Amino acid sequence: MKIVPVIILAALSLVAKAADKPNFIIIFTDDQGYGDLGCFGSTKIKTPHIDRLAKEGRRFTNFMVASPVCTPSRAALLTGCYPKRIGMHQHVLFPSSIKGLNPTEHTIADHLKGQGYATACFGKWHLGHHPETLPQSNGFDTYFGIPYSNDMNHPDNKGKPKGGWAGMDALWKDPESTLTKWKTPLMENEKIVELPVDQRTVTRRYTDKSIEFIKTNAKADKPFFVYLPHSMPHIPLYVPEDVRDANPLNAYTNVIEHIDSEVGRIAKLLRELKLSENTYLIFTTDNGPWLPFKHHGGSAGPLRDGKGSTFEGGQRVPCVMWAPGRIPAGTTCNQLCGTIDLLPTIANLTKTPLPSDKKIDGLDISKLLTTNDKTPRNEFVYYTSRGDIQGLRQGKHKLLVKGPRNKKRSPKAKAEVMLFDLEADLGEKNNLAESKPEVVAKLKARMLELDAQIAKEARQPWFKE
Repeated sequence: MKIVPVIILAALSLVAKAADKPNFIIIFTDDQGYGDLGCFGSTKIKTPHIDRLAKEGRRFTNFMVASPVCTPSRAALLTGCYPKRIGMHQHVLFPSSIKGLNPTEHTIADHLKGQGYATACFGKWHLGHHPETLPQSNGFDTYFGIPYSNDMNHPDNKGKPKGGWAGMDALWKDPESTLTKWKTPLMENEKIVELPVDQRTVTRRYTDKSIEFIKTNAKADKPFFVYLPHSMPHIPLYVPEDVRDANPLNAYTNVIEHIDSEVGRIAKLLRELKLSENTYLIFTTDNGPWLPFKHHGGSAGPLRDGKGSTFEGGQRVPCVMWAPGRIPAGTTCNQLCGTIDLLPTIANLTKTPLPSDKKIDGLDISKLLTTNDKTPRNEFVYYTSRGDIQGLRQGKHKLLVKGPRNKKRSPKAKAEVMLFDLEADLGEKNNLAESKPEVVAKLKARMLELDAQIAKEARQPWFKE
């Protein structure tokens, strides 16, 4: 008669153990604008699946990435560090680059793998294409994707087709151009398995791999982490023939709606496998839209500028977090936070400490997933795409100190100093610098102090000998 209580206690113990080890999925698109989702105000692009995640979860409207370009932004997400702290701040990597993310850094994948999680990266890596810097050297059990941007050619980045929005029009009109005009490689673990990658199907194939991985680990009752960094909507744009709109004016919309459908497939699977209540799904993007590409680029919505810029349109991104039963449905968080906060937040959610020997810049924002508490992040540093210090946010105020662009040609030129109240002026139209010199002085001093501290403590990236 005493056996039944023992069985019940054992079952409760297993439930508690599962609750301590929730699954994590991070879907990270490339060059998607703040205004390119229905739940973030788009009236042109239809994103019903991501919108549903927002209705069942929480939107984050003050969510930042640590760089306005690919490589440093990705490094920050995985390590919880400003890119300068880990030597990954100086623009993007190319096929000829001889450096990458140092495998001694502690990534989200490292942290979860150390707890027995299955870890996978399916998509664009862009943190180094040498074996020492690929996903499997940075905590991932398996990898399937492209090693750098989809507009880069193996092995020397030469022989690329005409660029600009007109060049992208020509490529969109010729879907076969993915095979005839490009030499972007597709890798599985450390080997190139397709050259060139068929970019028409790669978004769907990343999802296929993710679904297979989720099913396998769900069957084995093993917690998992899927990092799904989509190659698109970074140009050039391609979609499968069965969903393609032939009009190049609709190319960007077509690609985002295709990504939305693929996100829907993953969410549907989680519901079917009854994993949704034990899985955190995070959808966001690496930087703002590539505006010069016009209809091949997105929209920053109410924000100023886009990719490559330290204005909000370059670094404030849409973010939706979904975990039914854990994150309250239909809610919005307007507090300042960002991708550098994901690592310490995941550590808290799994009740595990981070290594004490790796200083990071991220903060635990787990309370922001469920409450309207004040954010622990009161300030945020803005670095240019080349890794130069340019701004600081404190509370509602944001300082930018831009230029001069060419001091040698114009030795007397002065930097442009801008101060914005982001609560009253989200579009950064009203420069308050002249009327609030004391705020400018305070923020500038703090900006330089933080940058000097990060530079002093900076760790080296990996370099090829």
